[in-house]
Amino acid sequence: MWDFATDAEFQTKLDWIDRFLIEEVEPLDVLFPSVSVVYDTQHARSRAILGPLQDKVREQGLWACHLDPHLGGQGYGQLKLALMNERLGRSLWAPTVFGTAAPDTGNAEILAMFGTPEQKARYLQPLLDGRIVSCFSMTEPQGGADPREFTTRAIRDGDRWLISGEKWYSSNARYASFILVLAVTDPDAPIQSRMSMFIVPKEAPGLEIIRNVPHMGERLELDEATEGYLRYNQVSVPLDHMLGAPGGGFAVAQARLGGGRIHHAMRTVGQCQRALDMMCERALSRRTQGTLLADKTTVQVMLADSQIELEQLRLLVMKTAWLIDHSHGDPRKARGHIAMVKVAMAKTYLEIVRRAIHLHGSLGATFETPLAYMWLNVPTMALADGPTEVHQITVARELLRAHKAAQTLFPSEHLPPKIAAARVRYAHLLED
Repeated sequence: MWDFATDAEFQTKLDWIDRFLIEEVEPLDVLFPSVSVVYDTQHARSRAILGPLQDKVREQGLWACHLDPHLGGQGYGQLKLALMNERLGRSLWAPTVFGTAAPDTGNAEILAMFGTPEQKARYLQPLLDGRIVSCFSMTEPQGGADPREFTTRAIRDGDRWLISGEKWYSSNARYASFILVLAVTDPDAPIQSRMSMFIVPKEAPGLEIIRNVPHMGERLELDEATEGYLRYNQVSVPLDHMLGAPGGGFAVAQARLGGGRIHHAMRTVGQCQRALDMMCERALSRRTQGTLLADKTTVQVMLADSQIELEQLRLLVMKTAWLIDHSHGDPRKARGHIAMVKVAMAKTYLEIVRRAIHLHGSLGATFETPLAYMWLNVPTMALADGPTEVHQITVARELLRAHKAAQTLFPSEHLPPKIAAARVRYAHLLED
């Protein structure tokens, strides 16, 4: 098991990250607090700051650490990534500065795992270099994230695939150089082999952005919307633009989403820690009715509950990361824990941010602290990479697999037969 210790060399890296974020990255957060700007590679003012910061990260050997060394990363396992990402999660810009921004991380991972040499050269390498951003297009307006309800089709036509349908919430599609699309290729097949994954260049004829939908916190009047509502009008791509095998889209998507869920959780730990730090500072700084907030029993309970819940989440994330690292390439072995992390993450984030806002009073309800931005992210955490309820079902099913039904009319813990058996077992000692 994880021994709760971090080796000294890596701790030095983490200490550098802490200083670097405070001194150089967090100023970028307040200058450009819009997700839209984070992914806009043509935004000259932010890129003038971003480029030199990314160079410093590369100099430290901390660029794209989720990838293997032959792809320009460090090949860090999930446990080290967890320790890194809980720090990066405190900052809006940090994942981009470190080459670990979603959805590019997941897209890069599956391109690395399933891509051909030609696909890697054309799409993966520019992504790794930080020169472009990408999009993952899976969710559909009529079916949400349920692949059983997907209707977007890809039909082979000679030496091309023709893709038709609509996709919803395709993040950063407006800025992406390419889009990974999950489409049905065999509607009569079982769900695991019904779909295929395709690489669609942004310039492909027939690709239409119906509109860019603003999520909470993005202002439509300032054109900040980043969630693409897309229509594929017989979009034509060459046969060699399928990612993975025909009918293998479900497996490709699962390989991507499992890692994405744990990365979301890692960064959420950092967000929760930042909110808790703000709560502690506030409690020690503000007075009411003659005493500090920190002296109020109710406030102490809020702080204690937040610390306990955060520590529980952090330990669950770390154990899940450890399990993935020791799964020998089979993430299914950690499936139940990944689902638990997804559920716990959303609940913990909600409670800690809610308390932090409450403790800050009217100031917490303004955009003059990071708390309002955090609060706007709360609903998304319960929906991203599948709704919480889906993962609760996964947890329950994984749990039930490890148990079996009672073999008699009464439960196995029914006391009367246990008492009788115990009396028989120790009869020689119980006799008068």
